Amino acid sequence: MKIIKETNISNVIIFSSMLIIMSLMLFNGYYFIKKQYDILDRGIKESRENFVASQKQLVKREVDSIINLIDFKINATPKISKEALQLELTKWIRSIRFGKDNENYIFVYKLEKPEGGDDFAKMLINPNRPDLEGRYISDSYKDSEGKQFRKIFIKEIKLKGSSFVTYTYKKPGENEFRPKISYFRLYPKWNWVIAAGAYLDDIDVEINQKKESLKRTVQLEITSAIIIFLFFSLVANAFAIFLGKGIELFLNDYHKKIKQKTDELEDFNKTLEKRVEEQVVKAREQEQMLIQKSKFIALGEMISNIAHQWRQPLSELSALIMTIKIKHTLKKLDDETMQEKALQVEKILEYMSKTIDDFRDFFMPKKDKKEFCIKDAVEAVMNIIGSSAKSRDIEIFINIKDTEKIYGYKNEFEQAILNIITNAKQILKQSTITNPFIKIDLSVEGEFLCLSIQDNGGGIKIEPLEKIFEPYVTTKEDSGGTGIGLYMSKLIIEKSMGGILSVSNTKVGAKFEIRLKRIKTI
Repeated sequence: MKIIKETNISNVIIFSSMLIIMSLMLFNGYYFIKKQYDILDRGIKESRENFVASQKQLVKREVDSIINLIDFKINATPKISKEALQLELTKWIRSIRFGKDNENYIFVYKLEKPEGGDDFAKMLINPNRPDLEGRYISDSYKDSEGKQFRKIFIKEIKLKGSSFVTYTYKKPGENEFRPKISYFRLYPKWNWVIAAGAYLDDIDVEINQKKESLKRTVQLEITSAIIIFLFFSLVANAFAIFLGKGIELFLNDYHKKIKQKTDELEDFNKTLEKRVEEQVVKAREQEQMLIQKSKFIALGEMISNIAHQWRQPLSELSALIMTIKIKHTLKKLDDETMQEKALQVEKILEYMSKTIDDFRDFFMPKKDKKEFCIKDAVEAVMNIIGSSAKSRDIEIFINIKDTEKIYGYKNEFEQAILNIITNAKQILKQSTITNPFIKIDLSVEGEFLCLSIQDNGGGIKIEPLEKIFEPYVTTKEDSGGTGIGLYMSKLIIEKSMGGILSVSNTKVGAKFEIRLKRIKTI
């Protein structure tokens, strides 16, 4: 049975609109309330995290200040004995209070056994527990939740000299245990463990206040939302009645036109597939032309680099042959001279042969991942492009440690470096800058290495800068640039090497940065 007919379409629109509006009201109400409580939960979590972070900073600052003062006292009063100075500082430390209600204090252990144990330390200062002062304490002590916090801070102090530990402890003047975070730091000169703690239960009062405030806000906003939804429901229903009547008049004319449009669509579909195929073929042809053009440019660049690499050895070889010829003509070519010159010729030919091997290895695809030294990769690129840059008076500065290594495709990494340096070299060639240079620096940033390549070519004029990595985007249209080199470099660094390639402008030129995972050497 057909429910929707042309004769009852206005009624269907009215009832369906009412149903949709009511559903939306219920859904939006539920979503709104849920979102408000989600905001509350996030607020509570952030408040706790911020409060704990602030308390950490507070207690660390207090402990660091105490240790700085001790060092100052030792240096400022060298004539006072160690025992007298310790006695003076002990009285002063015992009187220190800090925090919201001055409920926080400093406590000090004399560490006897760094490995721990039942008498691992003597309690020197504890304003909250004066009964423990002067007594040996055990690292097996447990808080109200069974946590052996002393074992934790002993272990961390042994490793790094300081420790943050959260546990429960009695507040001064109270019997209930409260959550507390303390900072412990070893002062090796006296073998003291100086610590300060802050209680964390104050945040609960602030959180309860936020909850009550949000509940009132939610109730007010829900009431407002219901009123607004009811008003729009009446307006929407009136509009639906008007719209339904209009649709009935419109449908009659629509049915006449729809057949005409259907016939036109069928004709269009018949020719659409053919037109799509033609456009795809055309796009592929254009792409292949660009790629082929890029290959020819790379080949030309390679031949130019080989020519620069061979120019000097060919000159040396010509000079050697001329020397041999002259000595032979003058009949002064003895066996010793001939042997010496032959060895020189062999060295030059070996160098030229190695140049060919370097270029062949560079352009030969390799897919075996391995560890390699970044400096070796950069020097391999310099062997290819260095002579060409030197002939154009471009000075290249390299600052890379021999020991820094990465893991990946060495051949592809060299290709990415070559693309970036070639791009910089071409920009410097086109510009009228005096003393052009390219700087290659390697810096260590924790677990990562950052290789920067920068020039003084005036910078990149394309906005935004990241567009330079898109395919077919080039700043060298006049010189035949295809816009593929930097695009391929980004693919290699980020897809094959798992790194990040970025670009920025400096005061004098462009700066490319490659960020890669560092292999730590022993």
